[in-house]
Amino acid sequence: MDLRAALTARRLIAIVRGGDPDAALRTVLTLAEEGIELIEVSLSGADALTVLARAREELGPGRPLGAGTVLTAADAHAAHRAGAGFAVTPGLGAGVDTALHLGMPVLAGVLTPTDVIAARARGASALKLFPAAEAGGAAYLKALRGPFPDAAFVPVGGVDVAAARAHLAAGATAVGVGSPLVGDAADGGDLGALRDRARAFRAAVEERP
Repeated sequence: MDLRAALTARRLIAIVRGGDPDAALRTVLTLAEEGIELIEVSLSGADALTVLARAREELGPGRPLGAGTVLTAADAHAAHRAGAGFAVTPGLGAGVDTALHLGMPVLAGVLTPTDVIAARARGASALKLFPAAEAGGAAYLKALRGPFPDAAFVPVGGVDVAAARAHLAAGATAVGVGSPLVGDAADGGDLGALRDRARAFRAAVEERP
């Protein structure tokens, strides 16, 4: 898949991490039903590889579905076997190189200009600016875009609806959203509330200047 093109078109990636595998699967499927095209299942969730494999089976081969928190080469191999079509990392570990070797595009975690240079040199499709809120929010993203105007930045971490709008206005290609979108759904919480949040985030990212 062309991950950068998908991020540019959809402008939102949902991050599912939960303590209840069945609830996490229901969360993935509900997000897909609500039109969230890009979904990441974090490997730090309970039985995440099974969730990923079951989600792939339910969604079919053509749906963009990624594995998050890919830290090691073993993580990348396991995610690939489970059906992940792309990998998301919090930093520039061995998982980046192995995922790329396996043919999975990578949304690679960065924070500093040095990280950006290294991630692009390794072939990352896009750059996960993490943790976005703690790093200075949209103002920091705008500063990074000065030396890297053509980089595809995806802020992640503390991105609520208002922050999503601010980051996109500052030049983000997309935003990655975990708990402000998923809430407690992946732990067995209310799917109706999840649908409401999904619609609110979709409305926010679909706004164009």
